[in-house]
Parts: sequence; C-alpha cells; structure tokens
Amino acid sequence: MPHAPNFFAGPFIDRRSDVREDAAALRAIRADPSTRYVVSIGGQQLLHTADRERAARIAFLSGEAPIVRTAEERDLVLLGRFQDTWCLLVDLPADSSVALPEATVLAELRPLAAILPAAESALLAYARGLSLWRSRQRFCGVCGQPTRPTRAGHALTCTDPHTPHEFFPRIDPAIIVLVSAGDRALLGRQASWPAGRYSTIAGFVEPGESLEDAVAREVLEETGVEVNDVHYQSSQPWPFPASLMLGFHATAGAQQEIRRGTELEDVQWFSREDLLSGRVLLPPPQAIARRLIGSWLDAG
Repeated sequence: MPHAPNFFAGPFIDRRSDVREDAAALRAIRADPSTRYVVSIGGQQLLHTADRERAARIAFLSGEAPIVRTAEERDLVLLGRFQDTWCLLVDLPADSSVALPEATVLAELRPLAAILPAAESALLAYARGLSLWRSRQRFCGVCGQPTRPTRAGHALTCTDPHTPHEFFPRIDPAIIVLVSAGDRALLGRQASWPAGRYSTIAGFVEPGESLEDAVAREVLEETGVEVNDVHYQSSQPWPFPASLMLGFHATAGAQQEIRRGTELEDVQWFSREDLLSGRVLLPPPQAIARRLIGSWLDAG
C-alpha cells in the first residue's frame, strides 16, 4: 500500500504550469468571477477570525475585494486550480497599508498549520514559500539591478536588458533521519525546544554531497555515531523558510557510544518502551520526524 502524503504534501492543487506564460489565459482567469485569491502580507496569511484555538480557515477573496482590485500585476502569482477553482496569491510586502476585510486577521502559518484543513494548510505552505522567495530576490544576484516577476510570478528576471538573468524559487534540501540500532533509536534535542522533547537528526545538504553522504555526515557530526544501510522513506515541503525535508532510516552498530557535537543539547538512545511510555515528548504529528519515529515503532 502506498504511503499517505506527509503534511503540506499531496495532490492538493493542480499547478497548471502550462498557463504561466499564456497571457490570454491569465487575463481570462483574472476576469473569471469564480477565481479565488489568497492574501499574504509580509509572509503572514489572511485567515478568518474564527475560534483559532481549535480551527482556522483561509479567508479566500473574490476579484471584487478592495485588496485584490488595487493589487498591481507584479503582486499576483498564479497558484493553479484549487478544489476545481482558479486560485491566485496576492503577495504584498510587510509595509503595505491596506484595510483587512471584516472578520479577518493576518497570522503566521506554522502555529496554525495543524488546525487548518489539510488541503488549505498545504496551499498556504505553497504560497508562503513563493512569497518568502520573492521578498528575498528583489534584486539580481549578478548585477544588483531590480528584478521583475515573470511566468505568472514563478520567475524573477533582472531588469537590465543586457543581463536578463532569470531566477527561480529556491528550495534548500535537508536530510532528516531516524537512526536505529536493534531495539533502540537515536534522538536528540535542541535547547530551544519544549522540555522533554526529542526528535530525529537533521541537517542541510552541502554542495557536492549526495543525500546518503549528508545523512552519514550529519549523524556523525551531531552524535559521533557512524551509520550504514541508509534508506529513503519520504519527503515533506517545509517552508520555514524554504526547506525540503528528505526523510531516511539508517542503522548503526549496537556498541557505538555517543559523542555529542555543538548543535544539540542532548542525544540519547531510546527503546520503543521509552518512546511509548509518554516520558519523551515527541515531535508534533504534522512533522516528518514524527512519521519516521512512528514507522520505526510500528516495525517493532
């Protein structure tokens, strides 16, 4: 049976990349009264002010909403077809002076992701990734001239006609791995986490490095443990700010001692009984780390 998608992943939207360079199609989408708009201001998303302790929903706007009508072309990004309706992002900078629609609020995605409907949470993760990239690529990295959006907002092109360099959304690959040795799993914690929380080992992939090499290097650097039998499990978009988490399982020799590096406050071997007892605070359910731990527990 195939794995269910991780949180923020899955076929939640038809991206329709074929339309991004079709000017006539884009005009028709803008003119379609059923088209819906997602608003992002300074990386925060527009949500309904419902009971955000228990539930949250995207505040989708129509083309007649003042924020949408006054938005310039450079502020609009075609996301695709969401729930059989065209959907665009209105991407505004943090210092924008706009009146929010009644009963709406701007909010960060990360603390609310788990109480949004899964498809809406994934849509906002997609929008957030594009918004943050656009805010950080306002100038050409080659000559320093301003950039302008092209391809319906999915590319930024240098405005110098002599060097029209084109830039695309940046994604930072990071490995995350559940290391096991027999009936024990290797978990670490960062000092900033809630008391008692432990999670899998993670780190960014470096230039000239395979994913398998990155797994071995990160585990060795952070824990002193040498791994083998590295196997890919699944992946997860993680737009905080621009990561793609690539999940792995790996095994290690049973007699290896931990030699903690500088990035983690603590590293320990845990048995299945330790993790099932409730004494260890595990990552939240929407994190791929929780899935890696859960699959290891299930395997036992």
